[in-house]
Amino acid sequence: MTELRFLRHAHAGDPAKWTRSDAERPLSDKGRNQAARLGRMLASIDDRPDVFITSPKVRAVQTAEGVATAMGGKVKIVEEPRLGGPLDLATVDAIVRDAGDTERPCLVGHDPDFSELLGELIGLGMLSMRKGAYARVDVGHPYGTGRGQLRYLLPPDLIPEH
Repeated sequence: MTELRFLRHAHAGDPAKWTRSDAERPLSDKGRNQAARLGRMLASIDDRPDVFITSPKVRAVQTAEGVATAMGGKVKIVEEPRLGGPLDLATVDAIVRDAGDTERPCLVGHDPDFSELLGELIGLGMLSMRKGAYARVDVGHPYGTGRGQLRYLLPPDLIPEH
């Protein structure tokens, strides 16, 4: 059984106002604060990831780094190019296996993929993940539709400030 976590990258500002490559779009101040708050919360509980597997897009990497730093910097961060593109459950299963089949991986990436994958794992069409949202689904291999059990979905505004 894998305790699979999904972390949608934190707030990264208005993409329409960004003039360079979308892959280079960084977190906003609000996004950096969201990542730090989540990291502090995770550091205070015994239900945290053992690895961050992140999309190579700057906003996702910065989210993983911000959370890991606020957790005390002891969690490994691995960039995974497949998280930067379209995803399906078979690809997610392969990503987790290729990362060493850890028990508590946290995938850091993007929508609409994460909302669709989260919904599919628990047998729904889609379960909305806002920017900075954090979810845990318990699921066995191979990942498939309806095979996961949602443990929680935490929107960013419910993550405490301290």
